[in-house]
Amino acid sequence: MPILLPETTQTSAGALTPRQIVAELDKHVVGQSAAKRAVAIALRNRMRRQKLTPELAEEIAPKNILMIGPTGVGKTEIARRLAKLAQSPFLKVEASKFTEVGYVGRDVESMIRDLAELSVDMVRAERLEDVRAKARQNAEDRLLDILLPPRPIAPDEEPAAGRDAQQQTRERFREQLRAGRLDTRTVELDVREKAFPSFEIIAGSSVEEVDINLKDMLPGLFQGKSKKRKVKVPEALEYLATEEEQKLIDMDSVARAAVDRVEQAGIIFLDEIDKIAGREGSHGPDVSREGVQRDILPIVEGTTVNTKYGMVRTDHILFIAAGAFHVSKPSDLIPELQGRFPIRVELEALGKDEFVRILTEPRNALVKQYIALMDTEGITLTFTDDAIRRIADFAQTVNEHTENIGARRLHTVLEKLLDEISFEGPDLSEKSVTIDEAYVTKMLADIVKNEDLSRYIL
Repeated sequence: MPILLPETTQTSAGALTPRQIVAELDKHVVGQSAAKRAVAIALRNRMRRQKLTPELAEEIAPKNILMIGPTGVGKTEIARRLAKLAQSPFLKVEASKFTEVGYVGRDVESMIRDLAELSVDMVRAERLEDVRAKARQNAEDRLLDILLPPRPIAPDEEPAAGRDAQQQTRERFREQLRAGRLDTRTVELDVREKAFPSFEIIAGSSVEEVDINLKDMLPGLFQGKSKKRKVKVPEALEYLATEEEQKLIDMDSVARAAVDRVEQAGIIFLDEIDKIAGREGSHGPDVSREGVQRDILPIVEGTTVNTKYGMVRTDHILFIAAGAFHVSKPSDLIPELQGRFPIRVELEALGKDEFVRILTEPRNALVKQYIALMDTEGITLTFTDDAIRRIADFAQTVNEHTENIGARRLHTVLEKLLDEISFEGPDLSEKSVTIDEAYVTKMLADIVKNEDLSRYIL
């Protein structure tokens, strides 16, 4: 059986060359060409694998990537944008949240279960788009049955004529319903309440297994009761459309497609992996670090995880790990885990020039965001080139003198800079505001000069 990515993935990312993938990432992330190049090759290799024979494709494991670089330089954003480009199920998890078996914390298999949940949501949303029109039509018919119950045909009336008259009346009602002329009317519906069990079971098995077993043993417990509610026509139509959508979607098929998508196209971003880098001989709270690495190892190597949607194999999930590695280094990871991340890329720290580009170039650039936000208040916000360079200069200065948090510093600087305009915005009589170098200096210079103050404020 050939291994294929979802149709949507094939059409969008399948035709992209590595150079084009990097160009797409450039629209959202500034710099970091080495990291973009590595993920572009990984994605393209995934596409190449689809064209091989199933026997050979099964043997080719993804080349997992380890990103090394300080916080706020774009590690997470590159992985997130790559997954969006490939329309792949994507999960970001912090390695430091996991603890080894026997300690309190999340078990490592939960990341695969979470990814399966996300994949089910993705597939369900795609199927919903396909059935939405049909569901809406069915919901209209059910609502018209409530608004206009079929009347009995009189003994002296021709059956065909009676049905034609009813159909004409029904179509007039349908037109009024679509035009919104029936929106003020109230109808009575049978609404199913959600039922939540009022107990919790803690056992040796996982929560997912307990959930499955309970639903198998006590199917009626989780169904919820129906009760009659009086609602307006628009709300009734939405409720009935949702019910019809659920009827038209085969959840077994969705689950199978979702599991297949996780296995063949899933991407997991394992952040803060440097926090669990540690070898034997450590004491105190660090004792479980190596244990966490050993628990993560089989997931990355390839194992089978039980989820409520079926068994999920992790052999072909792409893992992208990231960490600052200020204190530890990649060689502090256990050798087996190191070997599972053969591609290493170092991300560069950001300086003033990169900050200027981040503020203006990407599609979701911060300056564009604030201009759009103020535009909702009718305020035309303009940033001069000098102002943007000054903001970048302040951000770099604060990063140098306090903790270097990379591009995230721009958020704090801009929030402080625009604090007054954001607060006074609705009451301003002058609806055109220009942010120039003098305004930036006036708002930020005192805070930046006072190192103690900037440590707290920025």
